Amino acid sequence: MTKVLIIDDDNDLCTLLRMYLENEGYEVKVANDGAEGVSAFRSYEPDMVLLDVMLPKKDGWQVCREIREHSNKPIIMITAKGDIIDKVLGLELGADDYMVKPLDMKEVFARIKAVLRRYTKHESSDGEMVRFDNIEISLQRYELRIKGRPISLPPKELELLYFLASNYNRVFTRDQLLDKVWSFDYLGDSRTVDVHVKRLREKLDGASDKWALKTVWGVGYKFELIEG
Repeated sequence: MTKVLIIDDDNDLCTLLRMYLENEGYEVKVANDGAEGVSAFRSYEPDMVLLDVMLPKKDGWQVCREIREHSNKPIIMITAKGDIIDKVLGLELGADDYMVKPLDMKEVFARIKAVLRRYTKHESSDGEMVRFDNIEISLQRYELRIKGRPISLPPKELELLYFLASNYNRVFTRDQLLDKVWSFDYLGDSRTVDVHVKRLREKLDGASDKWALKTVWGVGYKFELIEG
C-alpha cells in the first residue's frame, strides 16, 4: 500500500485529506509541525509527502531541505500563497510539485498519482545509460556521475538531464520538455523547466568543456556537444 505523509498544522485539512486518501486506498500518517514531520519521515518511510509551507517549529522550506539531504521521495508543497516566488523556491529546494490552498481533493489525488507515476518510472528503468566526457547518467541506478563521483539529483532533474543528453544537439521548447519529462498530465507551468535547468547547471558547472546545457533564446534548451 502506498504511504503518504501529510505535514500540515491545519487539523481540519489533515482530517479531510486523510479521509479522502484512505478512501482511495492510501495509507496516511499526519504530522502537525515541521520538527514532527522530519521525525515522522524518518520513522514512517513514506512513498511521498504533502508538505505545508507555513508550519510551527520548522517551516516547510527547512523540512524540504532536510528531507532532500537524505531522500529523493516525491514532495508536493502546499502553500496558502499564490506568489510565484514561493512556488519557485519550493522547486529550487527539490519539491516535485506545488498546490495553492484552498485545495480541491480531486486535484490533490490527480497530482499525487502523476508524481508517483513519474517517480515509479525512474525506479523501474530498464538500464538506459548515457555517457559523454566526464559524465554518466544512469536511469537503472538512478544516478548521475561526474568525473566518476556520484551526484545526488531529485527525480525530475535526472530525467530532464537524461532526456536532453540522449537527444543531444536537439533544441526542445519548454512545452515539449514538460510533455516529454513531466508528462502530459503535469499541472504546473513552463517556469518549472527554467528552475530545473538552473539547478542542473549549478551541479554541472566545470564538469567538461566538451558539452554544455545551452539556452537557445526564444526557443528552449539543448544538450550541446562542443566540437574542438
